[in-house]
Amino acid sequence: MSLLSHIERCNRHDPSRFVRWEVGGATVGWIRRDHLPWLDGFSSLLRLDADCVRFQPFLNSVAARTAALAEICEHLADNGPFPPLRNEAFAVISRWGEKPLCLLDRAYASFFGIRAFGLHVNGVVSRPDGLHLWIARRAADRPVEPGKLDNMIAGGQPAGLSLAENLCKEAAEEAGIAADLAQTARPVSIIRYCMEDEWGLKPDTL
Repeated sequence: MSLLSHIERCNRHDPSRFVRWEVGGATVGWIRRDHLPWLDGFSSLLRLDADCVRFQPFLNSVAARTAALAEICEHLADNGPFPPLRNEAFAVISRWGEKPLCLLDRAYASFFGIRAFGLHVNGVVSRPDGLHLWIARRAADRPVEPGKLDNMIAGGQPAGLSLAENLCKEAAEEAGIAADLAQTARPVSIIRYCMEDEWGLKPDTL
């Protein structure tokens, strides 16, 4: 695939295939219509309307909503054609910097169509003929895109960590880079895209 085809794929989705997921009066995600039957058994936790999915009114705290989502995701992972739990929590928010409305296992970010955030770092090497971009290759045992070319450091933004803390964590885990070197990274830009994957919608911000 050409680079352009990847860019086009990252901006291809059909809104008619999804219904809104609303939490606390805010639209925080999008759920595929054909996945709604998997949620029918959770009427004690969710209210499913023709165009929207909401928590039942008594689930009005971060802890209660998070517990409800954990129950739902565990059921989906055990009984459906859906991914295993990752045991890493993403914040459910409508925009960066807000307080979480609830927490969701990372594996189900696209099932619920939440805006997920990630930290991506490119490495630059100085050589006699100029600057070179460091191109990494993902390990063969990775659950996502094994063996493919990648940024030097890349990782989702978990709940409870700052960007700086996540930078150091991912640098150590993915590239064996010490914190003092990782902290020399400089913010450059933000990339947003919205695409469909096999589980749902990915409105991501990197």
